[in-house]
Amino acid sequence: MARLRKFAAYRRVERPYTRISKFRTKSFVRARPNCRIVRFDMGDLSKDFDYSVQLKSNSAMQVRDNALEAARQTTNRLLQKKIGKTGWMFKIRMYPHHILRENPLASGAGADRMSTGMKMSFGKPIGIAAQVREGQILFQVDTSKEHLATAKDALRRAASKMPFGCTIEAVEKKKKAA
Repeated sequence: MARLRKFAAYRRVERPYTRISKFRTKSFVRARPNCRIVRFDMGDLSKDFDYSVQLKSNSAMQVRDNALEAARQTTNRLLQKKIGKTGWMFKIRMYPHHILRENPLASGAGADRMSTGMKMSFGKPIGIAAQVREGQILFQVDTSKEHLATAKDALRRAASKMPFGCTIEAVEKKKKAA
């Protein structure tokens, strides 16, 4: 299997390309790569919690879906290990829509006869990424007051998987008047 190209090539936010037409000939992107994120909502979804811990981005950048999945796995694993199956709710607050493309240039002997150069350089889809704005909420963990430190630690681990700096913010939810 081919290695992933370094993400420095795709880190900059560019014009999002998501067009996939229902008519195959009208669509430049022939096939959309599968999203590697397995689940977007985890934990106890039926319960209402008092506190919400959020992971926010410090800069505008693109994040590949496999980085989001790695952050999801580490956060989910720590929350299940320390708190249990219930007592928390974890949400991923973005979706990777942007299709990453690559113009494969052949190298080696005889490459000049099979490469088109930059003449037809739209590129083949190699993956998908989410476009993140500065200050956007990436992940959110809802929990009670006694598990607040565990939720912050879980999001700190998720922040280490992101290709940019992040801040963790704990917010107390307002109770609805009955």
